Amino acid sequence: MTSTLEPTTTALPPLKLGALAVDPAVVLAPMAGITNPAFRTLCREFGAGLYVCEMITTRALVERSAKTLQMVRATADEKDAFSVQLYGVDPATVGRAVEMLVDEGVAGTRPAHIDLNFGCPVPKVTRKGGGSALPWRRVLLRDIVREAVRAARDVPVTIKTRIGIDADHVTYLDAGRIAQDEGAAAITLHGRTADQLYSGTADWSPIARLVEAVDIPVLGNGDVWEADDALRMVAETGCAGVVIGRGCLGRPWLFGDLAAAFAGESRRALPTLREVAGIMHRHATLLSGDQGELHGCTDFRKHVAWYLKGFSVGSDVRRALAMVSALDELAELLDRIPDQPYPTVVLGAPRGRTSTPRPVALPEGWLADRDDPRPPAGAELETSGG
Repeated sequence: MTSTLEPTTTALPPLKLGALAVDPAVVLAPMAGITNPAFRTLCREFGAGLYVCEMITTRALVERSAKTLQMVRATADEKDAFSVQLYGVDPATVGRAVEMLVDEGVAGTRPAHIDLNFGCPVPKVTRKGGGSALPWRRVLLRDIVREAVRAARDVPVTIKTRIGIDADHVTYLDAGRIAQDEGAAAITLHGRTADQLYSGTADWSPIARLVEAVDIPVLGNGDVWEADDALRMVAETGCAGVVIGRGCLGRPWLFGDLAAAFAGESRRALPTLREVAGIMHRHATLLSGDQGELHGCTDFRKHVAWYLKGFSVGSDVRRALAMVSALDELAELLDRIPDQPYPTVVLGAPRGRTSTPRPVALPEGWLADRDDPRPPAGAELETSGG
């Protein structure tokens, strides 16, 4: 089922990242345990854009971790637009990881785009000086971006960051200028500081200020729950595209809505529960094809509550779905639920993880010298995915 809104005009042109054209200018944000090949395929079936894999740790990639090599795989339909996000804190290690991806085509595919993560607010990352803590050390940030761009050659490199560590330690303008000066193709800004985690409401005004401060494309991120939020973000900030994270959890059809919105069309998807059930089974089938049926269905369990948000479904069926271990079992449980229209009450509501603000864990003395170029000790992560 679809709904129609007042017709709109085309919101923005395709996003140009080097030779790569992203049309519509919509990017799926990396999410640990979510943006695996199955989910990327499902989202792409609803709409075009750029679909980034789970975050890959440069140290694990350089050391050829079996798990990491398994994660950095393109699906059959993204061979020409495979996108990888890297986490790294040491310029040399980042450079080597990028060289492996570009020169060797690790896992059989040369990426069309590489993103650098400087936005993760998770304490286990920031307390080592990584993620959203790292842009405070602007010389180190410069060296990492410089090495990545050098190693990537013709592959466009972008960066993703937050407003800063907290309101007293703002970094996004410096990060944008550094990204531009070092040859990055674009920068994504999440409208929260690290200490906000995922609390409250994203502030889009810094996105507008960054657009004014740099010449490279700026992508906006934070609280895009519906396609019309994306239109509003573009109108308010002048950003060149949007990055979608939690808004698509349990709603992969959001990418179809975004494609329609940015083409000036008014249609929006409002699938019935029967239609959602079909999408759920398709998602679990894709996971099972990639991981085996038991592991695929087990992995699917975390998506159940997102898909069923707002629908009237009995607690016994919800519990059973959260323990499903086979595709036939999933189909039988879904068939038990009476069909019903999409619960419009959930439109525009936050999805996925939420949190309360808290001080950012940082290495001792981290704030003392912004121009210290040394990589933080012990900050390299050994496991990809976040």
